[in-house]
This record gives sequence, C-alpha cells and structure tokens, in this order.
Amino acid sequence: MLTINEVSYFIGNKQLYDKCSLFVKPTDKIGLIGMNGAGKSTLIKLITGELVPDSGNISLQTGFTIGYLNQDMLSLRTTSSIKDVAMEAFSHVLELQKQEEEILHEMETNYRDELVDELGKVQESIDRLGGYDMESRAEAVLEGVGFRTQDLDRPLENFSGGWRMRVLLAKLLLQHPSLLILDEPTNHLDIESIKWLEKYLIDYDGAIIVISHDRFFLDNVVNRIVELENKRLSSYSGNYTFYQKEKAERLEIQENAYKNQQKHIEKTTEFINKFRSKATKAKQVQSKIKMLDKLEKVEAVEKFTPKIRFNFNILQQSGKSVAVIDNISKSYGDLSIFKNSSATVERGDKIGLIGVNGKGKSTLLRMIAKTENPDSGEVIHGPNVIPAFYAQHQLESLNLENNIVQELTAVDPERTEEDIRKIAGMFLFSNDDVYKLIKVLSGGEKARVALAKILLSRGNFLLLDEPTNHLDVVAIEILAQAITQYQGTCIIVSHDRYFVSKVTNKIWYIDDCKLREYPGDYESFENAKKK
Repeated sequence: MLTINEVSYFIGNKQLYDKCSLFVKPTDKIGLIGMNGAGKSTLIKLITGELVPDSGNISLQTGFTIGYLNQDMLSLRTTSSIKDVAMEAFSHVLELQKQEEEILHEMETNYRDELVDELGKVQESIDRLGGYDMESRAEAVLEGVGFRTQDLDRPLENFSGGWRMRVLLAKLLLQHPSLLILDEPTNHLDIESIKWLEKYLIDYDGAIIVISHDRFFLDNVVNRIVELENKRLSSYSGNYTFYQKEKAERLEIQENAYKNQQKHIEKTTEFINKFRSKATKAKQVQSKIKMLDKLEKVEAVEKFTPKIRFNFNILQQSGKSVAVIDNISKSYGDLSIFKNSSATVERGDKIGLIGVNGKGKSTLLRMIAKTENPDSGEVIHGPNVIPAFYAQHQLESLNLENNIVQELTAVDPERTEEDIRKIAGMFLFSNDDVYKLIKVLSGGEKARVALAKILLSRGNFLLLDEPTNHLDVVAIEILAQAITQYQGTCIIVSHDRYFVSKVTNKIWYIDDCKLREYPGDYESFENAKKK
C-alpha cells in the first residue's frame, strides 16, 4: 500500500532520518509518536510528496489516495456555509448531479431516447457513489464533530480556528481516502467529540496515520505504534500501553546485550594489548583485531525518564476557602452561558473542568481569574489567594527577544541561574538550549516556557486553560508530575483524559447553564456517567 524504503533526509546540516523504512498495510491504524522536533510532521510531508527524500524512496500502490489534515489549513477563509465546504468532499458526485440537471432540463424541450440512456448512466453513477444520501452523511459527520444543526448553514468564516478545523476534518472523513493522515486532530475537539472521532476511526475501513499526544485516544484507536527516535523508525504491534511495555522490554534486552558486548570487547582488547608484541600470538592477535573491526556494535541505551525533583513553592498558603462562585449568570447576546450558578473551591482542590466546547469553560475560568465579569452574581476570592492564569494568549505575551533563562528569571529574580537551568531542564530545555531566543522556539517549546513561568510565579491558585495543547507525550507527563507535587489549588480546563485523570481529584462540568460538581476523580466520573 505505502512503502518507505531506506529514506534519509536532512534539514541543513541536521539529519532527521537515517535510512528509515516502513510498510503501511491497508488495515493499519498507526500512531506516529516522538518528541517535539524529532521530525514527525516532516515525515508526513515526505509521504504526501510535499518534500522529497535526500536518499531512499517512498512508493504508493496504484489507485492509492491520501487525505491529510494539518494545522496549516486553518488559514482557509470562505463565505460558503460549513455544510457546503464539507460537501466539497463529493466534488465528483456534484459534477454528476450537475450533468443530471442539464439532461433533465434538455429533456423538457427535446426528449430523445439517447438522453434517457445518458440520464440512466449518470443516475446509476450517482447512486453507486452514494450521491443521493451525501447531504445527510455530511450533516451526520458535522454534527458528530460537535456542530449544532442550526449552525450548518452559517458561513465558515464566522467560526474560530478550532471550529474551522472541525469542518476540514469532516470534509476529509467524507472523502474517505485510502490513507487518512491526521496531525493532532484532538487539539481542537472537546471530550465528547473526541469520543465520536474515536468510534469513527475504529470503524474506518482504510489505513490511518495519526500524530497525537493523547494517550487515551491512541489506546482506543491505533493497532500499531511507530516511534521516531534517534533518526530511526521503530514499529510496535499494539496500542500505546502495549508500546510502553514492549519498549521497556526491548530496552532491557538491548542494555543487557550492550553490557555483554562491552565485556567481550574489553577482554578481547586486553588480549590484543597483552600479546601484540609476541610473534607466537601474532596470528591470533590479528584475527581478534579483524573480529573487532567487523563487530556490529550494540548501541548504549539512552533512558529518559522525566522526574520532577524541584519544589514549585507558593509564596504563601491561602485561606481554607479559595474561591466562592456566588449565583453567577452570564450571557453573550441571546446565548445564555450560566444561570444562577454557584460553587466553592477549597484549598488543595485540583479540579478538572470538562465538557462540550462552547458551554462556557474558558469564560468561567476568566471570571474566576477576574479578567472578565459575570452579568450578575460574583466570584469572591478567599484570604491570601494569589491566582496565576494560563491561557493560549500567554504564548503571545512572551518577550521574543529574551532567551529562555532571561524569560524565566524575570518571573522569579531571586532564583539563581543554576536553579533556573534546572527548572528549564525539567521542561526539556537542556544544555545550551536554555539560551535559545524565544522568537526561534516552536509552538510546543513556547508553551513549555509559558507553563514554567506560571509554576515559577509562586501563585497558590493555578487556573490552566488547555495547558496540554502543543505539548508532546513526555512534556505532558512532566507537567502532570509538576501539578501533582504542586502545593496549591488548581482548576484545569482540558480535553486530555489521561492528563485530567492523573492530576485532578474533583470534576466540574457544565450542564443546562449550571455548573455541576462530581466529588471524585475522572475515572469515577466516567463510570458514574455510564451507569
């Protein structure tokens, strides 16, 4: 179906891949993983033909089609309705329907047997391609990714970037290519839409390659993990949980093989050095030298297990009552978000705020942070509360001319540079990376800097809006550890179910303009919902 054969690729002097090979079968559902900067998106561009490998080749089976969803498509602007944009997936059928209309129009004034035959062939093609139910299919997919029925005739340009991405995802799903490639498809979806997409992809009868940091999503959808690491592709026949176990076993085998080989090399080298000058052993010495030269070296295992060994101190302990949400209401025009909602945040709470997009999660967080006011009611902070608010716009507030050390030091000038470097290291900035200018960092790297700044601020009440967006799996694990060890209180808006399940002890959700509370962790909440 798709064959990647001995592909190597360079960006400038940096080699991304060294003789990588991969075969994708028609039923493969592949999770492509690797740390940010490893080259996942570049590999996809090689597969789609946007880039050409420096050596090796990529071949496709005849008739093989590729559909690719990427973040660059967000720039699309059009006055067409979102349903019409999604229906563009059926361009061939739409052309046939146009022919059908033209034939019917001609038959009104010039009825001929040839036209009847032609009409029959066109209608047969439309029927075979599912043309007579394509509108209902488009509506079903659009509603599946979170649109309301009344939104389907609204222009695409009226929607935010996240919602435009959903339209393009729906269009791609309706095109039904042989290979579906999705780059971080869950970034702009809420939990319910992610669950719908999981079911759709599980039932999808083509191949899938998905880049995702969402462990639950990978566990539920993929049957194969391909890891891009150290310029090579490694394949694991299972989901993400299987990959973790299998990789640990492979590394243990590799580590033992490396140790045994090193002992063998050491003994052989000792023999060579000891008998090099003895004529009677010359033949054996030369034989062992040749053997060492031909020996295929086992690489040393480079283990990276991130562990937070640093306290993100709070400036002072808050009072027992951190925040009281007292009978708030909030509307935007005719759209009601909250009606007479109340809740209490107590010291030590780690609350996961989840639910469908557009229900008011970010609005609630802004009202708690007091950057936005309710229409009625109020949010009351308790004594000694110091909020620290993280949202996506924090990335834009970074000083582009600072390096990472300067940006972090500005938050907490009392820290030594050694401390700052340790904290940067926890967020995956090592060695000279800490002196990179903010303006050259990727979106994921900027997000890590912004999160490190929030944790350094010494606030005792964290308000985090989608903190895992742009982060890879390792960075999410690090952030989860940092928040678990954090001594203050936090409310987290997130669609990443693994992250929410790791760090929260209470769930808030919005239902019928009311803020509801479940006094337990995410897994208990999901089980209660199922019952």
